[in-house]
This record gives sequence, structure tokens and C-alpha cells, in this order.
Amino acid sequence: MNRLVGAELFFKCENLQKTGAFKARGALNAVLRCEGEHSNFITHSSGNHGAALAWAAGIAGSTATVIVPKDALPEKLESMRRYGARLKLCGSTLQDREGVLEQTRCEGEFKEIPPYDHFDIVAGQGTCAWELLGQVENLNQLWMPVGGGGLAAGSAIAGDGRVEIVCAEPELARDAHDSLRSGSRLPPYPPRTMADGLRTGLGEVNFQTLRHFGASVALATEQGISDATLLLWSCLNMIVEPSSAVVLAAMLENPGRAAGRVGVILSGGNVLPQFGAG
Repeated sequence: MNRLVGAELFFKCENLQKTGAFKARGALNAVLRCEGEHSNFITHSSGNHGAALAWAAGIAGSTATVIVPKDALPEKLESMRRYGARLKLCGSTLQDREGVLEQTRCEGEFKEIPPYDHFDIVAGQGTCAWELLGQVENLNQLWMPVGGGGLAAGSAIAGDGRVEIVCAEPELARDAHDSLRSGSRLPPYPPRTMADGLRTGLGEVNFQTLRHFGASVALATEQGISDATLLLWSCLNMIVEPSSAVVLAAMLENPGRAAGRVGVILSGGNVLPQFGAG
């Protein structure tokens, strides 16, 4: 991997985290910060945050309702159910999710825990980079995927200007890239990328945080994401989802962008490998 990328890479394997993704960190922090004030939580999610919130709610003796797009991966739907989430299906866009969430919230007493644009979520996600910076000395860069931006913003806060923050994003969902370039937060692109966890738009809190710390975004093609997913499976024996592999894809498709000692956050592994004949 070092030879392919041209840098010294150190992987933080959040695909081995509880619920299979870094999302467990932010969800648990947000739920425990409520200090028993609520028994019912609600959110929208394509899968990983929903499973994390259901798990965290169960620890707190509460329940979780998740608004989930109808085209979510079956394995992610099953994961949310396994952790006890009550699921409500909706359309594929962010607007669909938010509309059904608002309607459902009016039907009962719920505490909303957003998937990324929330200070407690950002703080929880930031513990991932904080741990990595403590485990590996003298890192020059931190790379992570960016969708809603909770992990990226938390990483930027954890780095506190001591390390360069580079986010990776699919070209088909490049709103974070374009937002940081233009200086204005732009709406999300249509949900077409295979990296299903990165189809949401960059949150306002996270946009401002990434701007403050001078973060940049490197883009990856769909073919690059597919190739990087298989490369991580075969070279690292790590089952990661495309949303996680987008980091390696962006490194390989932007030669020289990754440099020095580089921390790489593999954000999640909630995907079923496809086995074919031959």
C-alpha cells in the first residue's frame, strides 16, 4: 500500500468498531449526553448511523426510530433491525428523509439525534482521529471520507491545526469539494454514487469547521472506488464498504496528494462481499 500510494500509511480500522462503523462513537456520545431525559430517539440514516443510534439507545434503555431510504442496502437494513431500530422507509433524497422525519416526530415524543450536523455527534466522531493521533506519532496528514462531514469535522477539531486534514469524496457527490472551493455551502448532488454513506449533503456546522481548519477535498471516480474496495479486501484482508474505500481511491487517482506519514480512517465495513463463480 505504501508503494502504491507513495506515502507511509497508518490505517484506523473503524470497520471493526461496534456496529461496523465509526458512527457508534457519535451516537453513543449524543445519547449519553441526554442523561436519561428521553426514552425515544429519532433520526434519518442510510444505515450506519441508524444502527449506531439503535445500539446506543438500547444501552440507555431507550428506543430508536430510523427514517431510511427505500434503496438502502439490505445488509444495513438488517443491521438496524438487529440492534432494535424501528424503521420507516422513505424516498432516496435528503429532502425525502427530512420530510418523513418531521412528520413522524409530530406523532410522538422524540429526541432527534441527527446523523452528522450536531455538536455531540461531531465530538464523538472526533475521538477516532484523537485516538489515532495518540497512537501514531508525527503524522503529516489525516485522510477520511466526507459525506455529512461529522467525521471530517471531528477529525479537524482533534487535529487542531497540527496535521493537514484531507477529505475524500466521490465525484458524483462532490458537494463538500465544491462548497469548500466556493466558500458557500452547496446542496447535495443526486444520490447516484455507489458510496451510499456519502450521498448526504455537507452539514452547516461541519462546513464551517472544515473551512476554519483549512481542510481540502480529493475526489474519486466510481471505478476508482470499486477498485480500491477490492484492493483493501485483498491486500489488507479488511472488508470495507465503498464509502470507506473512497479514501484509497482518491489517493490513487490524485498521485502525490498523500505525502509523508498519513493516517487513514477506514470508516466502516457494513457490506456483504459478492461471491461469483470462477
